[in-house]
This record gives sequence, C-alpha cells and structure tokens, in this order.
Amino acid sequence: MPPKAAEKAARQAELDAQKAAAEVDFATEFYGKLPLNQSQTRPRRPHTHIADLKPEMDGQQVLFRARMQASRAQGSKMIFFNFRQRIDTVQGLLIVSPGKVSKQMYKWADSLQLESIVLVEGTVKKAPELIKSATIQDVEVHLSQIHLISGLTAVLPFTVEDAARPETEIVGTDDEVRNKRVLLDTRLNNRVVDLRTQTNQAIFKLQHAIGILFREFLEGLGFTEIHSPKLQGAATESGASVFQVSYFKGKAFLAQSPQLAKQMAIAADFERVYEIGPVFRAEESNTHRHMTEFIGLDLEMAIEEHYHEVMELLDSLFVHMFRSLRQRYAKEIETVRIQFPADEFKWREGPEGTLKLSFKEAVDLLVEDGVPREKLDDINTENEKRLGRIVRQKYDTDYFIIDKFPMALRPFYTMPDPNDPTLSNSYDFFMRGEEILSGAQRVHDPALLEEQMRAKGVDPASMSYYVDAFRLGCPPHGGGGIGLERVLMLFLKLNNIRRASLFPRDPKRLEP
Repeated sequence: MPPKAAEKAARQAELDAQKAAAEVDFATEFYGKLPLNQSQTRPRRPHTHIADLKPEMDGQQVLFRARMQASRAQGSKMIFFNFRQRIDTVQGLLIVSPGKVSKQMYKWADSLQLESIVLVEGTVKKAPELIKSATIQDVEVHLSQIHLISGLTAVLPFTVEDAARPETEIVGTDDEVRNKRVLLDTRLNNRVVDLRTQTNQAIFKLQHAIGILFREFLEGLGFTEIHSPKLQGAATESGASVFQVSYFKGKAFLAQSPQLAKQMAIAADFERVYEIGPVFRAEESNTHRHMTEFIGLDLEMAIEEHYHEVMELLDSLFVHMFRSLRQRYAKEIETVRIQFPADEFKWREGPEGTLKLSFKEAVDLLVEDGVPREKLDDINTENEKRLGRIVRQKYDTDYFIIDKFPMALRPFYTMPDPNDPTLSNSYDFFMRGEEILSGAQRVHDPALLEEQMRAKGVDPASMSYYVDAFRLGCPPHGGGGIGLERVLMLFLKLNNIRRASLFPRDPKRLEP
C-alpha cells in the first residue's frame, strides 16, 4: 500500500475508533428505569429532604426522591430540572461531561415525562444568583445520577404548573385563558393531580395544623377526647336533613353531630370532652360553604355558674389557633397566598378582646346599614356577609361573636334565657362574615327538655335513652361545634369550601 494511502487508512481507523468509543455509553449505571420496588433489598442509604438543602452543604453529595416538576434543555449538553417534594422545589442541573454524564444519559433524561418520580444523586452547589423558579433559591444540585422510580402510564389531565397558576396570571385571548385555567370541577374530577400543587400541599398542612392546635389547647385544660358512633337510631336534630341507611332489617341515620353523645358523656361525669370526626348533613345546599360530609371539631363541658364560661373558652381557643397558625405556619400561609392573594385575617387581642355583639345589636347594625328590620328575624347568609363587612369597617376585625339568639332559631336542647324566654343562651362565632361555630348552654333538666322537644315536633319517646341520661342527674353544661373546612377556607380566603376538603362530598359529588 502506498505511504499516503496507508496514512489515510490509519487516520480513518483512528476516527472510527474514536467514534466507536464515543458511542460506548460509559454512564449506563448512572441512569435508567429502576426495577419494580418489591422491597428486594434495603441498602439503608440516607436520603435528604429538599427542604433541608442549604448553602452550608456546598460540595456535599445528596440523594433524594422527588417529582420532576419541570425540565428545560439548554443546547445539547445541559438540562435544568425543577424537582418537587410537597411544597419545596429545588433546581437540578445535568451537564454532559467525560466519564460522568454521557450523551445517552443526557438524551434519556431529556425524554422523561413531567410528574415522573425520580431518584436523584448529585452535589449541592451554592447558586451564583437567587433561583426564582424554586422555593430553595440559594442552592442547586448538580446531578451525577438520575433513575426513574415511577413513570406515567396515562396522560396528565392538566399540568401541575397550570393548576398552581394564580388567576391574576391568566391573561390573554379566550382560547389562551381556557387552555391555562383549570376549573374547580376539573380539579375535583382529577383530585390526585390537583393535590400535588404546592398550594394544596400547604392547605392540607394547615388543615392538619388546625386539628393539632384544637387538641393542644383542650388537652391543656383537662379535656378528654371521645369517639362517638356515626350510626344513630334516630335523627338528632331534624329528620329532613339526615341520611337514612339500611341497618340489617331496620334503618339507621348518619350522625348530624356528636351532640347527644357529648351531652351524655357530661352526664357520665366526664366533665370536659371533645371530638374530631365526620358530620353528615343531607341538605340540598349547592353553595360555596356547604358540604354533605365535613369534619366537626366539637366540645362540651360542665359549667360552674354561667354559660359564658364556655363561650369565653371557645374564644380563647380560636385566638390560640389564629395566633399559632400565623407564628408556626407562616411558610404554608405564604405558599397559599401566591395562588390565592388575600387580606391578612384580622382579630382583636389585648384588653379590648374579641368583639361580642348581642343578636339585637347585630340586627341594629344591619338596620343602620339599610336592611329592613322586618327581614331580620334571622340573619341569612347574605346579611351575615354584610354584617362582616360592617364589622370590619367599624371595628377592624374579621372575627366576632353574636350572643343571645332568638329561641325560635335554635334546636330543642338549647337553654332559654332566664329573663326573656324568647331568647336563648346561645352564640355563633364568625370569620369574615360567615358562621364557623354554633353553640349554647344545653338543657340538663329532663322536664324542660321534654317540653322543648314537643314544641319542636320531636317525640321524647323516640329518644328516651337521651332523656333518661338527664333523669339520673347531670350538671349544667354547654359546648359548640366548629366546621374544620369552613375555618380553613375563611382564614385563607379560599372562596369555596371544596378547596379546603381533601375529597369533597356535596349533593352532586360522591367521588373520587
């Protein structure tokens, strides 16, 4: 072979070898789909939480599992990722480099679907500038490995990014708006995806917090948590608003509240009890604040002298919850406000304390504002909200109490006012002009209880076990029932109670 031909052949062979070497994937162990986890092994490798990543960890190797919320390729050698755990996100960076990240690894990582669950290993690096697209803004993770734990086998009904988009950001033509706005029904029909948003992760962390704070406060005051049955032999308040279910060869009713059980626990000398549990209401109310099943926060307590002991304890409970939410869960509240901007919830503390109005004073405020007095035998939802606006403007508070409701508006077990039998020893609590608690002193005298039952169209014989509890002696007592989802909705100003319920139930929705 002539020297020039030999030289040319040698160069070509070298190029072919280089090409072959380039096509060899040296990173096969650093990426790919993992085998189905059937708990085959347990290497006990420590995992890091995204929320714990800090600049002080610069240069440290970390391993974590996360959702791939977003990815963006830049050129042919770099991919930016956004990894999510609950309400926290961090930027990841994958860069093609000899011996570390191959082109094949880059292509595979770039093909991953959004919302895939991945196992990521990499090095923490201080961010050269704040990363505005992530909640962890001062660090990023430079990836050395990325493996797929669980991919998608169905098409996403909407992106988590669109589901988390504030309404104020949705601008443009009608088609563009339709493409970006995720309607509430669409969200609820695909609730699992909707719940992945950082907003919803924060909302349900706050719901969890309200339950903790409720328990925390009452535990410190000697209350005992009880668990009452949700199947009842009779309607507790009115037959029109209960769910009837078959019960072997008879029938039963889903409990509208733990009211009777709470009172019987007081008759049984428990002194102070509370319960957190489901409440069922068969009401055809398709409103922003009603559901057919919700979580009730209920309490009942013996009183020494006056039912205001209960009202004041409940007031202290709410102030404790409001204050603690703001102090302990500021991060979650701020996360929700990104999607649902709202005026900060206001309440009064200090010497002046919570605003307390009598029913008559509340009616007078509405009359002064132009509502005809003859339309105010009861304060309906529209006038509740109007009253809330009046109170906010006049007293600079979103939280207030109305006392001394007319007896005609309250259930049979409510104690009448001793000086005016048309009034009752009962109260409602309000947030942003909507009722969130109803409570009262209860009737503990069996003769008066039977009299009031008959007056309300309830046959005492149908609830003999309940009346009999008071024949055996019972201390004066009172309590209240709080709607958990309603408190959450109004504190955050979510505008619809379904946003505060994990899987809401209303007259038109029984699933998912």
